[in-house]
Amino acid sequence: MGMPMNKLLEFTTMKKLVLIMSLLSMFSFAKAAEYSEGQVWSYKTRIGEEKSTVLINKIESNEKLGKIYHISLNEVKVKNPHIAGGFSNELPHFPVSEETLKKSLVKFVGKAAPNPDYIEGYNTWKSAFDAGEAGIFTISVAEIVGFIEDTINK
Repeated sequence: MGMPMNKLLEFTTMKKLVLIMSLLSMFSFAKAAEYSEGQVWSYKTRIGEEKSTVLINKIESNEKLGKIYHISLNEVKVKNPHIAGGFSNELPHFPVSEETLKKSLVKFVGKAAPNPDYIEGYNTWKSAFDAGEAGIFTISVAEIVGFIEDTINK
């Protein structure tokens, strides 16, 4: 005889829902592994820095911390009394967690070569990190920018 029409519609709707849910779970899984070196992302910025982007320069793995992402920021407005003009518009190196990226990144906007200025900061961080004297940020990128600005201006 076949299935009554209302049961058939209910079954079809349920199949669609299951398909959508499985696609969403696959998307969530893919999102966790989508970061790679050379990617440029928009992020949740501070007010007035909406054009700022994150560049992922380098990714390292660490037994205790997992992946460490070495990022640069451009088009920021960080008050800096130590330079001409009083503002830094680029922050070349921050070691951050995947948690930081998940909290902060909004949209993939392109690819770029690593920022050559990140290397000096990376080398300084790496020496301190290997000696057990440095770590990585787990707060949002905007919070890191605020922290750096506060530290520079003390």
